[in-house]
Amino acid sequence: MKKLTGARIAIESLIAEGADLIFGYPGGAILPTYDALLDSKIRHILVRHEQGAVHMAEGYARVSGRPGVVLVTSGPGALNTVTGIADAYMDSTPLVVITGQVSTSLIGNDAFQEADIVGVTRPCTKHSYLVKDVSDLARIVKEAFYIATTGRPGPVLVDLPKDVQQAECAFKFPDKVDLRGFKPVVRGNLRQIERAVEAIERASKPLFYVGGGVQWSDASAELTELAVGLGIPVTETLMGLGCFPASNSLCLGMLGMHGSYGTNTAVCNTDCLIAVGARFDDRVTGRIKDFAPEAESIIHIDIDPSSISKNVKVDVPIVGDIKVVLAEMLRIVKGRESLAKRKAVWQKWHAQILQWQREKPLYERRNGNHVAPLNVVEELHNLTKGDCIIATDVGQHQMWVAQLFPFEHPRSLLTSGGLGTMGYGLPAGIGAKLAAPDRAVVVISGDGSIQMNIQELATAVEYNIDLKVVIMNNYYLGMVRQWQEKFYSERYSYSAMSVPNFVKLAEAFGARGFRIERPAELSSVMKEAFSTPGPVLIDVAIPKEEEVMPMIPPGGAMSEMLFA
Repeated sequence: MKKLTGARIAIESLIAEGADLIFGYPGGAILPTYDALLDSKIRHILVRHEQGAVHMAEGYARVSGRPGVVLVTSGPGALNTVTGIADAYMDSTPLVVITGQVSTSLIGNDAFQEADIVGVTRPCTKHSYLVKDVSDLARIVKEAFYIATTGRPGPVLVDLPKDVQQAECAFKFPDKVDLRGFKPVVRGNLRQIERAVEAIERASKPLFYVGGGVQWSDASAELTELAVGLGIPVTETLMGLGCFPASNSLCLGMLGMHGSYGTNTAVCNTDCLIAVGARFDDRVTGRIKDFAPEAESIIHIDIDPSSISKNVKVDVPIVGDIKVVLAEMLRIVKGRESLAKRKAVWQKWHAQILQWQREKPLYERRNGNHVAPLNVVEELHNLTKGDCIIATDVGQHQMWVAQLFPFEHPRSLLTSGGLGTMGYGLPAGIGAKLAAPDRAVVVISGDGSIQMNIQELATAVEYNIDLKVVIMNNYYLGMVRQWQEKFYSERYSYSAMSVPNFVKLAEAFGARGFRIERPAELSSVMKEAFSTPGPVLIDVAIPKEEEVMPMIPPGGAMSEMLFA
């Protein structure tokens, strides 16, 4: 059997796993693998910063459902991936990150561009490998993809020393993976599923609370069939938006810190909460002891057993793949004629929630000389007919999109949920467009967030990525300013910022730039910008006083929402 270098083995192993796209940045310790990459059929996207590479891989993974692959060098190159890796870990995004490393004989000697990236990333990866023997490399790559995509998805890091890349051995890619300590449960316990259906049937005010796990399990169809068939309202987390069609009257939109009054009031009054692929994080629950206080039964379906009862104690835990569990639940529900009698009761419950929503809508339309966030989101929806992928950064603009844009399909909103990473949106949007070249992709950012990774606009230009970037520009770190106004006595400590001329900056990168300052310009300029091929940046001036409301104050409960 012909011998291959470790570098060739790494590339051939990626090909065997179906990887056809890599996001990366070369450097000394990873050059042997980059040399092997040049002769392969894998497409490589040269980024401008390693953090951008990871966010691109995240965007690619979230849209395609396949793991994103990152290739970078050692030391600072590897360390620059850490924020993205932590982001992927928090939001359950499958990645395989391959980092170059100094030769094994130099590890621990403070060699040039040496960093213990395995140690650094151990808390924010599903698993990390340091390859010490070239004969282990093919197996490790196989295991890395398996771990990243099995059970609750997440990032896996493979640290590859330079001498291992240069060493040779016979190449045979493994047919299967058998990890004794890693056997995720796929099928939920049938008795627990039956208990869940019984609890739902007893309830007068049941409510589905769904998260990003539904997207990763591709269980949107099963969720929709179950919720519509039973007539039970559905509320979504930020990561769950799009799992259930927004046009269905049962869809209540987002719950939690910036959820609507109607939705959060429903959570406060439900007597049976059915959590599906959600983890009860603090931005959803508010003060935990007062979360869903009327719930007599809390059901939790999740692939990750460590998430169950971690934050909120549940009554009916079900560990398993969400798609499989919901399919089994559907089978049981269809066999129970008694459930049909509950629909009349649940219709009254749904009507009550709709009344709460009418009492206190999210935003009231108002006239003025300034462009409002609502206007921007509505114009975006008009231009795309709602059929687009939106990637956001983190801040007020993120919440306005989550509150106001009606997502009809899964894998349509890409955003940093758990870690809240500014600079995520632009590279994630690039990755999304590469995963779905036939779909419209729009990046919504703020003047603060966009500057975190704006260099990736050069990447979009180099590869002619047809991407539209909309900046909601208030010359402030908007969410910071809002908190300072509400909770720090209007002491605006270092939240105002000067910004570049984004139009000229876009043009300097080779993209087109547009500026909108008045409501009368919004429709015509947005239309022109969206009809312009290639990367386009649209700078929209909005008032600094615009706020994301309602909101749950820090340490507060859902019942204590602020409205102004």
